[in-house]
Parts: sequence; structure tokens; C-alpha cells
Amino acid sequence: MPMPMPPHLLPTPSRRQLLVRSASMIAATAAPAWLTPALAQPSLRPTPSQTEGPFYPVALPADSDFDLLRNGHATYSKGQPAWVEGVLTDTRGVPVTGAVVQIWQCDQTGHYHHPGDGGKADPAFQGFGQVSVGRDGRYRFRTLRPAPYSGRTPHIHVKVRLDGQDLLTTQLYVAGDPGNERDFLWRRLGPEGRTALTVPFVPGADGVRATFPIVVQA
Repeated sequence: MPMPMPPHLLPTPSRRQLLVRSASMIAATAAPAWLTPALAQPSLRPTPSQTEGPFYPVALPADSDFDLLRNGHATYSKGQPAWVEGVLTDTRGVPVTGAVVQIWQCDQTGHYHHPGDGGKADPAFQGFGQVSVGRDGRYRFRTLRPAPYSGRTPHIHVKVRLDGQDLLTTQLYVAGDPGNERDFLWRRLGPEGRTALTVPFVPGADGVRATFPIVVQA
């Protein structure tokens, strides 16, 4: 019977052989291919929440579509027309199909359609609107560039609902508005929160336009 070769005389594996063995071991222990996209998908930061405020509608108005500058047959012509639009997704970047985006705000003179505000709001201004999100996650409103009221900086209230549950309540601010630094709710936000909730209202042919992406935990 031949004598076994002493260990120190055994052939040493080449660098190439070691690399091949290492790659094989990694492949054997790696996650299945169908899990790879999910593991690699970055997580988006949820849009910061803020207080609902005192003027959410007691009852939703009969006219509550996307166009807040028309209330029934009346047209609101004060202030500066604005388009507010964006995409609603979850933290994986997937559109939240079927969710409802709601906005409400004061008119140009600073009044809400709410009993607590004394009924002084202009009846031509709808003041509240809601739209359902489709498969692409997009939403869009025609409204008023927000105006200040009662010491608050200009803002638009935003709520996202799905299957009767609130996913998010927050506020949208105008980038560069001098009232932001004096606003107690805006100042409470950290740098990332201010960036997420403060967007430019850019002049366009049919009014100013603001793009506000919304990310929710869904």
C-alpha cells in the first residue's frame, strides 16, 4: 500500500482555484434570485406628518373635485392660480393605487370654509378637494397659491387616506416665503423635514406650479 504524502508536500491551490472556490461558496449561500430585487430596493423616507389643524371640513362639500377655483358654477378669481401635483408611493416607490389625496386651505383673505372660522370664506372658493390615485400614483389639483392667515405662513393642508384609514396628515409650504422662518410649525421641522415639505411654486403659462411627491407607510 502506498504511503500517504506528507501535508507539506501536497500541491498548493493556485490563486485562480481559490477564487473559483470562494465564488462557488458565495453563490451557494446567496439569497434566491427572486429575492435579490427586493433586497436591493432602497427604502424611501416617509413624508413627515404634521398637525391636521382646526379647520378640516366638518362635512365634505358637495363640490370636492380637483379644481378648488370653481365651486359649483362660481369661479374664484382672487389670488394667484396654482397647480399642485405629484406622485404618491409607499417607501418602496410603488404607487399606492386607490388611495385618496385631500387638500384644504384658506382663501386669499385668510378664511376657511369652517364654522370655527366665522363663515367668512368666499363662497366661490371651493376650499377643499380630493382625488383618487390611479395605477401611476399621480395626483393633481388646481388651486390657489396659499395665502397667510392668523400669523401662519402660507401653507396647504394635505391628507392621504386608504380604505377609510388615514395614512398621512401634513402641510405643504412655499419655498422662499419670508413667513416660513416665523412659523412655529415650520420651525419645528428638521432640515430634512423642511426639504420634504417646502417646495417651489414655479411660474407657468397657466399659473404657478408646485411638485410635491408624497411617500407613505402603506
